[in-house]
Amino acid sequence: MRILILGAGATGGYFGSLLAKAGVDVTFLVRPKRREQLQNGGLSIKSHLGDITTSVTAITRDEISNTFDAVILSPKAYGLTDAIETIRPAVGATTLILPLLNGMRHLNDLDEAFGASRVLGGTCHISVVLDDDGTIRHLSPFGSLTQGPRTAGQREAATRLQKELERGGFDARYSDDIIGTMWEKWFFLATLAGSTCLMRAPVGEIVRTDGGERFISRMLDECSAVAAACGHAPQPAAQASAQATLTDRQSNISASMLRDIQRGGEIESDHIVGDLIRRGRDQGVATPLLELAYVHLQAYQNRFKTIKAIAVE
Repeated sequence: MRILILGAGATGGYFGSLLAKAGVDVTFLVRPKRREQLQNGGLSIKSHLGDITTSVTAITRDEISNTFDAVILSPKAYGLTDAIETIRPAVGATTLILPLLNGMRHLNDLDEAFGASRVLGGTCHISVVLDDDGTIRHLSPFGSLTQGPRTAGQREAATRLQKELERGGFDARYSDDIIGTMWEKWFFLATLAGSTCLMRAPVGEIVRTDGGERFISRMLDECSAVAAACGHAPQPAAQASAQATLTDRQSNISASMLRDIQRGGEIESDHIVGDLIRRGRDQGVATPLLELAYVHLQAYQNRFKTIKAIAVE
């Protein structure tokens, strides 16, 4: 299969580099500056699993000359509209689209743009960052990508894509209940983002306060209740794992959203936290702690927009 990966940032660059190194037909769709960087030095990953530098094929949007069999995209939620228009010339009648965004709302946008029959479900569990020099640093002991069909009609195509992904040597997983898998990440991530951003601290520092463990546990219960009300209750193992991770007194884990705030960047607050609150409200589920965190995130986002507008002037 001919696979196009939008961007060569932290997530797409990590998985795409390993696929390219394994000989999979992968092309990166990037901006001119990033293409020059990749052409000159390849794509480098610094990881506890071993450092690699891989020569990759990269094109810019105006160099798209034909369509691809699959497109993998992992932009931030606030960049999805631009991402859709960027990949549009590469999407043909049978092209599969595999989004690796968090939450669920992006599926509606992609379905509307390309048709639901083309859009698979997907998620990944990995902590990676992109350095200023273009190097990808793999920070976590794990790095998995899970994809699967959202309908029975997509099963054959998703299986073909799975065979290509498994060639990459990373933890590539196939799920017949991909929506459930996405919800299991979402309820955990919303809790992690809501709690660590609100408190401006990693999990361990929160839990070691008076009432901190109770605070995080109650927020997790809120997010779990929304998932259950929407028909995707977390499996007992996922619930137990989330509880253990979010109440570890020695944990340094925090949401990438907190890192975005600390560097003064834009955040995915509405996609990850706000949308979960709205879905809970539609089902009559109260989420007071998550709503408090969302007010905090919206205030930050408003301030970000004000500073950005002043900078433009």
